[in-house]
Amino acid sequence: MALLLLLVVQVAGQEVSLQGKITNLEDIEGIHVLNTTSRYNAVTDAFGNFSITAKPLDTLLFSSVHYLPKKVEISEEIQERGIIVITLEKLINELDEVFLGSKLTGDLDQDIKNINVKKTINFKDVGIPGFEGEPEEKIPTVIGQTIGPTHINIDALYKHISGYYKKLRIQRKWEAENQTVASILYKYDETFFERAYGIPKDRTYDFLLFCIETSTLQADFRKQGHARVLGIFKKQAAVYLERIDLPSEKKE
Repeated sequence: MALLLLLVVQVAGQEVSLQGKITNLEDIEGIHVLNTTSRYNAVTDAFGNFSITAKPLDTLLFSSVHYLPKKVEISEEIQERGIIVITLEKLINELDEVFLGSKLTGDLDQDIKNINVKKTINFKDVGIPGFEGEPEEKIPTVIGQTIGPTHINIDALYKHISGYYKKLRIQRKWEAENQTVASILYKYDETFFERAYGIPKDRTYDFLLFCIETSTLQADFRKQGHARVLGIFKKQAAVYLERIDLPSEKKE
């Protein structure tokens, strides 16, 4: 009986090749699919199809400049079917509508005053620190905020013990890294990395995550230190290509 149970667990935990499909009607080619557990990755073809290795409890991260990032945990049902079908939410960047008055005087200062902008200027537009939207859940420290000399926060203590706060930290780290990768790909496309550093297009997303985790890329890109960013790309490309057993054309 114990042997049978062990065999069932082993079969359930085995990696399988999943066949996937993105059901959106447009911009479905070149969507990155990353298994964040094993770091296997894939890229969708012109029809939104992809194939990736995964096992139950692995998490797939779907990322594209056209869609919001989406994470999907692989269940035993998905593993048994061997098929996963995903619909992504469109990422919409809308420009504010600006209406020019019907009467232009030729006086630039006067005409600017007559322009009607629907969206009012807020603290972000003038560079004043501020916050909009719902605040993130705070992660309290165990000693002091969760367990104090005169109180114990039972809810916070349970979240520490259960690992909830640990998972929340990891989730926020991944979201921040994914946003950085999306911004980098918006500025430097996959062709740039292939031509400049020999990074295969289907490995671009994984390469950028590797750079983020092994260098100061995230901070340098945020500070617009583009010379340092390009230096990181060049240095880390040689290391990355050796790890995946591909020759680096740029390695000296």
